[in-house]
Parts: sequence; structure tokens; C-alpha cells
Amino acid sequence: MTRLSSAVRGLITALAALLAMTAASAPARAQTEPKAPKDFVALRSVDPTIIQEMRYFTPHNFVGERIDGYQQPICILTRPAAEALHKAQTKLLHRGYTLKVYDCYRPQRAVNHFVRWAEDLDDQAMKGEFYPNVDKTRLFEDGYIAEKSGHSRGSTMDLTIVKLPAKPTRPYHPGEPLVPCFAPKDERFPDNSVDMGTGFDCFDTLAHTLDPRVQGQQRANRLLLKSTLEGLGFVNLAEEWWHYTFQPEPYPNTYFDFPVSRKSLTGRH
Repeated sequence: MTRLSSAVRGLITALAALLAMTAASAPARAQTEPKAPKDFVALRSVDPTIIQEMRYFTPHNFVGERIDGYQQPICILTRPAAEALHKAQTKLLHRGYTLKVYDCYRPQRAVNHFVRWAEDLDDQAMKGEFYPNVDKTRLFEDGYIAEKSGHSRGSTMDLTIVKLPAKPTRPYHPGEPLVPCFAPKDERFPDNSVDMGTGFDCFDTLAHTLDPRVQGQQRANRLLLKSTLEGLGFVNLAEEWWHYTFQPEPYPNTYFDFPVSRKSLTGRH
């Protein structure tokens, strides 16, 4: 009986420890994701005509996989930025064009994903398309990757122009041969965008908005996007023809981390 009692007491002690561990981990599981402030909106609710090709929800980006925090392929912006983008779209529709966004609000966890990737010098799977002429050791120094992004403040977007009627862009197939992002348009990955001289997210000086080597129709296309947006309060990042920020920003010093999903926009306080 003594041995049996000792065994029972040992079993009870083990069960008690297991229950304590379970109870301790319960609050962590119960934690909910942060929500967007009430003045963040889905772009589609403000303008459903703007094409959305959310690249970081897909593996077709410089990392080569879906980026952390992109739970759905939707564009989220502060309402003032979304409404200004709607005004730009109205102007372009009258001229036979439409806007297309590649990225909008970007959670901090996505930026952290970029940083981890940049620090892993062995991972160069997408170099052939996105940074063929840039040594990966220089991505931070040259400003292609940073620990903070204006996208996380909610009023910055990456976008282009598409001629109407818009033809669909075929999906990217992981492992397919890569072509440099600055190759002639009919050679690089197909995109229904007008020819901007480079593809989106091209880590190269040719992507600088006013690079003097980009002339003719390519330059005219960049200037059409630039003039349309700047006339409505957007500011271009000179190193990226696709990158614009609406000003004044409602959250100029806040870097949010709620996921890119419809759930982030529901049940907000």
C-alpha cells in the first residue's frame, strides 16, 4: 500500500505540474491580434475600380515567399490616403488608364521579415530578377532595406498605371527562370502595367524616378503617374518610381503591426 500511495502521489504531482503549465500558456493563446485604428480602411471600400496586385501576399517578390503579416491580398490605407487615391483614379479613368497597387499598409512584422532575409546572405533565390547588379551585403547601406518603413504608418503605397482595358497579369510560378527587372518590357516578367522602364521593386538606380537614362514613353509614363499624384498631395520617393506617400500623414511617427486582413478592420474600438 505504501508503494501504491507513493505512485499515486507522484502521478498527482505530475498532473498538477502539467495543469500549471497549461494555465500559464493559456493567456498567450488567448491574445488577439492588434486592430487597425478606426480611420484605416480597405481601399476597395473607397474605390473598387483600382486594381490590386498585392505582391507580398505571393512568392513573386525579392524574398521569394509570402511575407509575414500578409494574411489576405488586400490594400489597407488611412482614409485620407485612400480618398486621395480615389481622386487620382478618377482623373486617370478619364484618360483611359487605371491605377494598380502592389503594396499599401505594411505591418512592422513584414519589415522585420525583410530585415531577416537581408541578413541571410546565403538566400539569394530571387537575385536574378530583383537585384542582379547589387551585392546583397550592400542592401542596408544602399537603402534598399531598412528596419522601419513609411508603409507601416498607413499612408504610403506602391503603385503603377495600367492601360484600359486591363489585361490580366499571369501568376508567377516559383522556380521559373528569372529575368532582370530592368530588361526590356517584352523580356522581363509580364506585367499589365504600362512600361515604366523597370519592374516593381527593382533594386537598381534605373528605378530612380527621374533617372536620365530613362527616356521616351517610359519617362512619359513615370511623369504621368507623378504629376497625377503630386497634384493631389502625394510625395514621391525619388529612388523608387512606384513609391508615394500622401501628406499630411495622420500617423507620421507610428509604425503599426496589425495584420493585413479584413479582421484587422472589424471590431475596432
